[in-house]
Amino acid sequence: MKRRDILKELTLLPLAGGVIASMDAFGEGTEKIGSHKKAAAAVTVGGPLKPGPQIYQSIGVEPIINCRGTFTIIGASIELPEVREAMEYACQFNVQIDELAFGVGQRLADITGAEWGMVSSGCAAGMNEVTAGIIAGGNPEKLIRIPNLEGFEKTEVIIPRTSRNVYDHAIRNIGVKIITVETLEELAGAINPRTAMIYMMPGGDPWTVENVAKIAKPKNVPILVDAAAERLTIPNIHLKAGASVVAYSGGKVLRGPQCAGLLLGDKDVLMSAWQASAPHHGPCRNNKLGREEMVGMLAAVEAWAVRDHKAEMKSWVSSLDVIVKKMAGIPSVEAVVKEPAEGALDNATPTLTITWDPTKLNITGQEVADELQTTKPRVAVGTGFRRGAPSASPTPTTSITIAAYMMGPGNNKIVADRVHEILTRKRSAPKEAAQMKAAAADISGRWEVSIDFYTSQSKHTFFIERQEGNWLLGTHKGEFATRELLGNIDGDEVRFQSRYSIPGDNVVMTFYGKLNGDTITGEIDMVEYVTAKFTAKRSAFPANRQRINIPAGRPLST
Repeated sequence: MKRRDILKELTLLPLAGGVIASMDAFGEGTEKIGSHKKAAAAVTVGGPLKPGPQIYQSIGVEPIINCRGTFTIIGASIELPEVREAMEYACQFNVQIDELAFGVGQRLADITGAEWGMVSSGCAAGMNEVTAGIIAGGNPEKLIRIPNLEGFEKTEVIIPRTSRNVYDHAIRNIGVKIITVETLEELAGAINPRTAMIYMMPGGDPWTVENVAKIAKPKNVPILVDAAAERLTIPNIHLKAGASVVAYSGGKVLRGPQCAGLLLGDKDVLMSAWQASAPHHGPCRNNKLGREEMVGMLAAVEAWAVRDHKAEMKSWVSSLDVIVKKMAGIPSVEAVVKEPAEGALDNATPTLTITWDPTKLNITGQEVADELQTTKPRVAVGTGFRRGAPSASPTPTTSITIAAYMMGPGNNKIVADRVHEILTRKRSAPKEAAQMKAAAADISGRWEVSIDFYTSQSKHTFFIERQEGNWLLGTHKGEFATRELLGNIDGDEVRFQSRYSIPGDNVVMTFYGKLNGDTITGEIDMVEYVTAKFTAKRSAFPANRQRINIPAGRPLST
């Protein structure tokens, strides 16, 4: 799965309320750790921090077995033993940070064949620093003015539409103007004296690094390639294709420090980027990097260069085979391991898909995933569902997916036992979905909405344009945009959902609350942005009626 595909998956959420799972159906033998509203946090009352295997539990936080992938929100990868050892020694001594950066930069160049290397405090931080370094050109007088770019020669960054994503905030934060292009022809036409660089995610034809380099190189426009979740290639495939700098995340397949990134490429560009970053004062001082992370990232690359990757891939497949064997004999269940294609780079891992007929086991993949996530020991898995189609198979199927590369030793046996227990548990067929209660009122019209965030309040408006029984359709006017609003009313319980999308960003707001007369009060789920509270009051239109007269001619006075 490519990084851009993961981004799509994270933003393609169901409209009109989504799915709320019931915790009551969970079987014995597992411990519940939260209600629907609080399951994501899974925090119980803790005590003093106690270093050791139960370090998270000591403060009331339950860890997760990662069968999902290198997502930052669940801690990404587990650091390699070599990385932890290097960091432990590095933290015991002081060192001049510039000298360390130059030593690490040269060693990274020696290992990878790149001209130079740099460690940043994450891939996005590296993108931020490269942008600042390029537009300032190593000039401190310019660095300290960022993001005020008045008087700068280079103030624009070109990004292909297919590469716009939430991470390009790291580039926008420098104050540059983003020029989005749809085609290679548009790219060629967009390059001008103000163009600082081109940022892109590597993709298929036509948006390959090689194709972009053919246009950019003759015009001396540097190319920054975001390869955050990719496997590191030596010699580097993107630099070879013409990239100026390629950026990786340290906490993904490299299994280095989670708060570190790896930059490889043009030495002049990377020296300018380093100058823009901490420990120096300027626009990227907030991206401070410790000596431990710098040494730990180097240790991860050292280990990567000598690791037997084929043997590692085989071990991952073998780990999944344990789960496959455990699934044998369960009615309608199929367990298939898919290995990544030869040469695959992005999130390349063997993946196990466990598929079954939900009408036979009376449970869906989403329900299995919910139980695995919200009961101990916690497990993060992916899900899927396919409706039966006469042209293919009339039988609907549901599934969970298990990625191998971030599971720890013995995790596969725990996961196999947990999934087997859930799928073989006796359960009665689900009752037909309960009919919604009759709507408590017709709520069509205009509603003024007050939203309480943690430290601010925002005024929005709902226009409920149509109510058909329980179903609602309208528009949601926020502070900066108006978007479609879908929802339903079940008795006095009201749910709305809207999606605010702009290039590179997507905000989904799910409102759920209770109707009381002309007021709706409740909460807002905003996915990664946690929650907020809202109050909506019906607007009363003026009762007086006034006839509108058409002027007889042009005004004789004003």
